[in-house]
Amino acid sequence: MKIVALYSIKGGVGKTSSAVNLAFIAASQGYRTLVWDLDPQGASSYYFRIKPKVKGGSKDLIAGKRELDGLIKGTDFNNLDLLPADFSFRNLDLVLDAKKKPTQQLKKLLKPLAEDYDYIFLDCPPNISLLSEAVFATADILLSPIIPTTLSLRTLEQLKEFIAENDLKNVALVPFFSMVDRRKNMHKEMMDSLAKTHPEILKTPIPYASDIERMGLERMPLGGFSTKSRSLQAYQTLWQEILGR
Repeated sequence: MKIVALYSIKGGVGKTSSAVNLAFIAASQGYRTLVWDLDPQGASSYYFRIKPKVKGGSKDLIAGKRELDGLIKGTDFNNLDLLPADFSFRNLDLVLDAKKKPTQQLKKLLKPLAEDYDYIFLDCPPNISLLSEAVFATADILLSPIIPTTLSLRTLEQLKEFIAENDLKNVALVPFFSMVDRRKNMHKEMMDSLAKTHPEILKTPIPYASDIERMGLERMPLGGFSTKSRSLQAYQTLWQEILGR
């Protein structure tokens, strides 16, 4: 079982759409796949038409009163399940802080699922918090979408510094370009520049496109309503890059 976290300090960078689409592609290739929606806004849950509600909320979950396998919901797609969000997840930092070894709690919860899934995708809220540290301690890969702008690059550098300062050697930070508009010279110039100075950035960019926005209307991944989408093809190529890492 590999745990892939979609994470960014900055919001609005395509984190949830990437988690949903990459998980869909993994599942369509036959991998047993789970998405855990850790964001109290519940966007991943919304895309899969599942109510963002966890019985007992975050408090019972972290206390061990509820096991994850009893909370998992099936989606409309083969090999693809969802652990829905809950609005109480806004208090996960406080709940974790009350536990011994708080950063190990997510890993502890996910461990029993190792025989059931090949990939677990974590859709994480945008901030640096105790929950973030628990994600860093749990994930094998930290996929970080960045828009090719100065502000988004700054948040990537902040994340790299945090990982280095806290000696988080077990997680691989893998950034990729998201919401790319090739009509903008700044986007093209920034991508060309960063490709030289940041070789860890994946080569496949995800475009800023109307079909990704349409996901909110269709309430499903791109592959659920389009087989020839340019954005879907980009995500498929990105996933192959990720597998190579």
